[in-house]
Order: sequence, then C-alpha cells, then structure tokens
Amino acid sequence: MRKWPARVITLGLLSVLLACGGKQDTVVTAKAPHNDTVCSLDGMVLADYPGPKGQIQYDNGETDYFCDTVELLSLYLQPEQQRRVRGVFVQDMAKADWAHPKDYWVDARQAFYVVGSKREGSMGPTLGSFALAADAARFAQDFGGKVFAFKDITPDTVRLDGGVLKDEKM
Repeated sequence: MRKWPARVITLGLLSVLLACGGKQDTVVTAKAPHNDTVCSLDGMVLADYPGPKGQIQYDNGETDYFCDTVELLSLYLQPEQQRRVRGVFVQDMAKADWAHPKDYWVDARQAFYVVGSKREGSMGPTLGSFALAADAARFAQDFGGKVFAFKDITPDTVRLDGGVLKDEKM
C-alpha cells in the first residue's frame, strides 16, 4: 500500500474545496449608521431618539435600519418575511448610552431582551437589548420587566399596534 505525502493530500483537499462552489461564507458585522440614517419603516432619524436601535442586512447587500428593537423584531419575525437575511443586529445597552446609543452592535439572535421595562425608546415602550443575560437581569431589576432570550420572543411580543407592550399609541 502506497502512502501519500501530506502535501499531496492537502493540495487535493484544497482543490476539492475550491471546486465546490468557490463561494466562502464571510463573517457579517454590523454597519454603523450615519448621523442622518433613517428608520426603514417610518423615516425617523435614528440619532434623534433614545433607546436601542436595530439593523437587518440582506443577501443583496442592502441594510435596513430601525429606530427601535420592537420595529426590527416585528419585521424580522413576520412569517411572511421572504428576503434572505445575512445578519440581524441590536445594540448592547449595557454598554451604549440609552439617551444617545451608538455602536456596541451584537447579533440579535444571540441577545437577551427585557420586555415591559419603564425605559422607553423612539416609539414608546421598547425591548432593552443586551449581549449578556446577567446585564439584562440587572436592567430588569432596575427598570422593571422580564428577561427573554431571542428564541422566546414571538411576533405577538413585538406587535406594532401595542400588543404585549400595552402601548395603544403605536
């Protein structure tokens, strides 16, 4: 039985991998909005309002920004959402300034959310978003509400007509 040199095997495997589509998955990172970036749903300027923001990046290269986590999650969790999503991001409010949040983007699907707190976002009641469950729990202790993992957020939790958040102004 003949032994193949490691280089030959490595080159062969590399050739097979390159031949299998040639497209490599890249890590998707959040894109910082500009000071004049507007919400994709209502045209509000993100920088003019408090509370966590969100963004969805699509396969076609487009990015939709949202002035509130409720708007972001409401759109993302719709059963009829058909656009191919590359990334969904929210701000880690343990690090960002609530009144003027900038930066500190985290994967929305890995985040923890506080539903029903006294803190308001651009549209009134909002979901505080956090990278760590412990930070979300601390926020809930300070401002009220209940901590949810992303997997526990349902379309009813983020209804834009007020729904679970009990806000009839939306």
